[in-house]
This record gives sequence, structure tokens and C-alpha cells, in this order.
Amino acid sequence: MQKTSFVANIYDHEEDMRLSVQLNRWILKPIGAWPKSANLSSIEKLLYLLINIICTGLIGFLFIPCAAFIVLEVEDTYNTLKLSGPLSFCLMAVIKYSSLIFRENDIRKGIEHIESDWMNTRHYSDRTIMIKNAKFGRRLVMICAFFMYGGAVFYYLAMPFGNGTVTDDENLTYRPLVYPVARVIVDARHSPISEIFFWLQCLSGFIAHSITTGACSLAAVFAMHAYGRLEVLMQWIDHLVEGREDFCASVDERLTMIVQQHVRILHFISLTDKVLREISLVEIVGCTLNMCFLGYYTIMEWESKEPASYITYIVLLISLTFNIFIFCYIGELVTEQCKKIGEVSYMIDWHRLPGKKGLALVLMIAMANSSVKLTAGNLFELSLSTFGDVVKTSVGYLNMLRTLTT
Repeated sequence: MQKTSFVANIYDHEEDMRLSVQLNRWILKPIGAWPKSANLSSIEKLLYLLINIICTGLIGFLFIPCAAFIVLEVEDTYNTLKLSGPLSFCLMAVIKYSSLIFRENDIRKGIEHIESDWMNTRHYSDRTIMIKNAKFGRRLVMICAFFMYGGAVFYYLAMPFGNGTVTDDENLTYRPLVYPVARVIVDARHSPISEIFFWLQCLSGFIAHSITTGACSLAAVFAMHAYGRLEVLMQWIDHLVEGREDFCASVDERLTMIVQQHVRILHFISLTDKVLREISLVEIVGCTLNMCFLGYYTIMEWESKEPASYITYIVLLISLTFNIFIFCYIGELVTEQCKKIGEVSYMIDWHRLPGKKGLALVLMIAMANSSVKLTAGNLFELSLSTFGDVVKTSVGYLNMLRTLTT
């Protein structure tokens, strides 16, 4: 059995990188949101641009005809509200997609930072901590993808097929689209236009859900990497006094190494906050609104005895709730882990350090107590308290909505 004192000489950091970011690459690369490498040819750059245009166009394919339908043809309040939720989700997807593309360089820097950390982590116990947190981040990505794509399957496939076809006053039998199209654009009740629009809307919807999944997965992987590096730093602080076989013999050099690593981690957390700034703000505001809408749809469809509809809305409500929970949960983890650096620094045998070298820990404790946090647009701190506020606000809006519409 290997011991925690073992210093690895042979390791595969590329395999470790795959463990950390492989799922992110699988989700983001097909939609053109994965950072481009520096040595891409002109044709490959044009291909990326084409993918960006197609994805944006497909989401617009959902939004524009449906918005026109609401303005020109919808007369009752419930159907207006029923379509406002999906339209807001499309708008959120476009903003998050634009943010992912705009922050491409920052995302690349974050990925390069993660790769550099894997390359420079050689001690067995440090690598064990890193692998443990990378696997946890990977599980968060898988759970997020399961809920988001599961919600997409229910909304774009199960609900239309579950509700069946309808026959209107003109004796036309067709399957209603989840994003209705204004007749001034095209009459989507006729075949094969109905089938073409149905499957194009399915494709567009899965792209929108991929954007949300990709943004959430990026947040989870970056935050859990920072969490793992902070945990490694705590191990280093524990060995500050007596040293470790892979550490320098001098206390001054060990202190320098620990401080440099702490500053490096804080820079990475600041970079993560920068990458997620617009995305997390859109998630906080959009999920507050959409959780209210989905709760309202569930209640109304339950009363109308449409099992396919209300089950779909319950699944979507769970997926959006879990999505915003991940953002708030990882923000809470990183904040609490930053604070633990100060606690660990104080709890070691600092009184055994020669001379006044223990005073160097005072700055680390001060930095730990005022360290950077993950925020939503610098307006809301990502924490479990914020998640509770989102849920309470959604319920409050739901009660107000029911009062105004009944």
C-alpha cells in the first residue's frame, strides 16, 4: 500500500486533466463555447464562428416566432404567462452563451491554471486530495446534466406526445408546438411544416439546455478545483513547522512557498468569479422568475388534470432549483474553505517557529478572513443563504401571481 509520504515521480497529468475538464469539453465544444487553441487555422476559426451563429440562430428560432405569437394571437392571461417562462429561458440562454464566448480568454486561463496545478502536484497526499475533489466536481456536472437534459426530454418530447394531437375549428389535426409560431410567419399546423418545426424546436431546446448545463459545469469544476487547492494548502500549513520530505529545509522558504500558493489560489478564485459574473447573475434573476412561473404552471395544470404537463413542469422546476443550488452551494464551499485557512494557520504549533517568524501567519489569517468570494455580478454573494432568498422570493412572487390571476 502507498503511504501519504510517497512523492510521485511518474504520473499522468493529462489523465488528471481529463478527469477534471473532460465533461466540460464534451458539453461546450459541440456548441462552440469551448476555448479555441492558439494554433487554430483560419478554416477552424470560421467553423467555430459558424457554430456560434447557428446556435444563436436556433435559439432565436424559438424566441422570435413565439414572441410574435404572444403579441399577435394570444388574448388570455394564462397562455401569455405560460409562454413567458420559456421565452425568458431562451433569453437567459443567449446571455449566458454570449458571456461564455466573451469570457473565452478567461476560461482558457482558468483551464491552463488547472493544468499547471496538476503538473506541479507530485506528493501522493496532495494528489489524492486533488483527485477526490475533481471526482466530486465531475459528479456535480453529471447530476446537473442529468437534470437539465432530463427536463429537456420531458418538455420537448414527453409533453407534446403525452398531450397528443388536437383538432381545431378548421378541421385541421396537428400536434401543438411547445413554442407556438405566429401565423403571419408560417402556418405550422400543416404537414410537413409542423414536423419540421417540431424537430427544429427540439434541437434548439437541447442547445439552450446545453448552454445552461455547460455554464453550471464550468462553475462546478473551477470552484471544486479551488476548493481542492485550498485543502492542499492546509496540508502544507500543517507541515510548516516540521517540514515534509518534498519541502525545503528552511522555514523561510516553506513560508514563502505557502504564501505564494495562497496568493495563486486567491487569484484563481478571482478569475473564477470573473468568468461566472454575468452567468451567475442571470441564473439568480432568471431562476427566481422561472421557478415562480413553473410553480404556477404546475398548479394550473394540476387543476386541469393534464398529467403529462404538470409532471413535465415539476421535472423542470426540480432541474432549475438544483441548477441554482449548485451555484450557491459551490460558492458557500469556497467561502468556508477560504476561512479555514485562517483557522488552520492559528491551530498549528506556530509558537515553535524560530524568532518572530510566527508573525508571518498574521497576514495569512487576515487574508483568509477577507478573502475573495464568488458573487453574482458583484451584487449577490453565492451562498446557501442566497439560495434560500431565491426560493423565498419565488414563492412570494408565486403567491402574488395567483392572487392577481384568480
